[in-house]
Amino acid sequence: MIARAFTRIVALAALAYLVVPLAVIIGTSLTSTSYLAFPPQGITLKWYAVVVNDESYISAFVTSTLVAVAATLAALVLAVSAALALARHRFAGRAFLIAFFTSPLILPHVVLGAAIIQCAVAAGLVRSIWVLLARHIVIVMPFVLRSVMPLLTAEQRQLEEASMDLGGGPFQTFFLVTLPQISAGLVSGATLAFISSWINVELSIFSTTATLTTIPVKLFNYVQYTVDPTIAAVSAVTIVLAAGAIILLDSVVGLNLLAERRSTHL
Repeated sequence: MIARAFTRIVALAALAYLVVPLAVIIGTSLTSTSYLAFPPQGITLKWYAVVVNDESYISAFVTSTLVAVAATLAALVLAVSAALALARHRFAGRAFLIAFFTSPLILPHVVLGAAIIQCAVAAGLVRSIWVLLARHIVIVMPFVLRSVMPLLTAEQRQLEEASMDLGGGPFQTFFLVTLPQISAGLVSGATLAFISSWINVELSIFSTTATLTTIPVKLFNYVQYTVDPTIAAVSAVTIVLAAGAIILLDSVVGLNLLAERRSTHL
């Protein structure tokens, strides 16, 4: 009983540590003062109106979302293909390829940004949407790869062989046998990939222009000159959207189900 109570207290303290700063940001976005203040001095939505009426913020939100979605979809295709090859075959250089594909998880993004911009200069594609997208694919692909590879077990391979023995073709086996088995890794990896792409500053800042700016870069540039509740309002919108995405994911897929599927393969 004492151990259970202690565990509950620690869990609640950890939850409060994560949630309280978010509540402070939302509360600050409602202040009527022209400076950041918590508790809010008066309640107003004018800072949200400032964000909605500023086309640069709307454009930055749209750019961040489109790039994150495109990078996540591309990472799913590339990571699943790579995971299947690396998990199903043993060949010289396999360990090197795994380390190479997952290296963006440990390499500083500023270093990656500087390296990619050199390649972009040589290709004449500096500060374009394609370079920005390529940067994001590089950093989000490892999340999908590391989420999918542990699910491609020997037992799962036996199911694929059984499907092919029963007359299933490669595509039919993949979509009816392999894909359902790795769905938990795909969803969790895609979620991490989307979040990592959407909030990235270090790589994005190398490719942004006046008309091509993501919301994290927009905020980074804004706080260098002005600090007011507009920052809190944009952050609050991001928090609400993230919470809504989690609720939607839980209602459609089920986060408990994803955890159970992953735990059975790890």
